[in-house]
Amino acid sequence: MAAYHRRILGVAQRERDRAGGRLWRTDIVGVADFAQPSSRPRLHFANLENGTVRSFLVAHGKGSDPEHDGWLKMFSNTPGSEATSRGAYLTCEWYSGKYGTSIRLEGMDQDNSQALDRAIVMHPAWYVDPGMIGKWGKIGRSEGCFAMAPSDFNEALWHLSGGRLLFADRIGEG
Repeated sequence: MAAYHRRILGVAQRERDRAGGRLWRTDIVGVADFAQPSSRPRLHFANLENGTVRSFLVAHGKGSDPEHDGWLKMFSNTPGSEATSRGAYLTCEWYSGKYGTSIRLEGMDQDNSQALDRAIVMHPAWYVDPGMIGKWGKIGRSEGCFAMAPSDFNEALWHLSGGRLLFADRIGEG
């Protein structure tokens, strides 16, 4: 197993343990590593039962990358910032929204406590399609949400929703 995947599994276990009894399910933890550029799969589904990691593209917010160069520059929890927030999120129920079926997120830390009020969710979005990387060298940006490629989003619905943990931060490879 790659050292980076071991690092992701370690972060997932640490954050799951920190969340404790607030989680409904503890088998899989989502880890978004915003130290990686948007052109790389940086949303990791860490399966703590079998020690595997599956990785997907995920957008960050416009307010986190004003130059739109594909790198997250800053986190924000401020309403209207259109930025991504760091921290632990409880994945809640599915609902039908602007982008179709989406997953509501509840911020569990001070750095993302406004997630519900800001409508920060997980949803599918056309601008996260892998073809964007070939054309532009990066994917598009959200308004702070964790947007995934429509072709990958069912993975989040089946494997990350319903009371699991999503954790976002700059993690990096070393």
